Amino acid sequence: MSAACDFVDTTLRNEGDEQRAQAEKTRLGSDLDFYGATVGAIRGTIRDAARRYPGLTHDEVTALSTELWDVPVFERRFAAVVLLQSNVALLTNTDLTRIEGFLRDARLAALADPLARDVTRPLIGRLSGLPRTRADAAIERWARDQDPWLRRTAALVREAGRCLEWDP
Repeated sequence: MSAACDFVDTTLRNEGDEQRAQAEKTRLGSDLDFYGATVGAIRGTIRDAARRYPGLTHDEVTALSTELWDVPVFERRFAAVVLLQSNVALLTNTDLTRIEGFLRDARLAALADPLARDVTRPLIGRLSGLPRTRADAAIERWARDQDPWLRRTAALVREAGRCLEWDP
């Protein structure tokens, strides 16, 4: 485990509460594990990690997001989403493959929707040229995929595009 991932995981565990963990697991109906940290604590932890490890590169951000996501704990996965939200300007169309994997594995609106709204939409919205063409092709493929979270993301991206008079 990288130092940054260890910091995030340890902090989230320390912020957790067993009763909140059980309540969230029940509320979301998830098979993930839960630490019981609040959304505010998760966002604060990512903010503190950015201060502790300043200037993370694209590769470091994407590696950390994957490292956080790989353990089936809701707060770690939500932290990965917040990390990507906070660093969306670093992401490129090639990161859609990683995002696709996260979406396929999300199985919860609480994880998939912010990935769609706050990561995928702004990422695609700022692309142009060949990277945009490739991203649009990925969204078209997602729209036809059997995975409901990919289809939902494609619909959210398309909806945003229509609002901006963009039609992929």
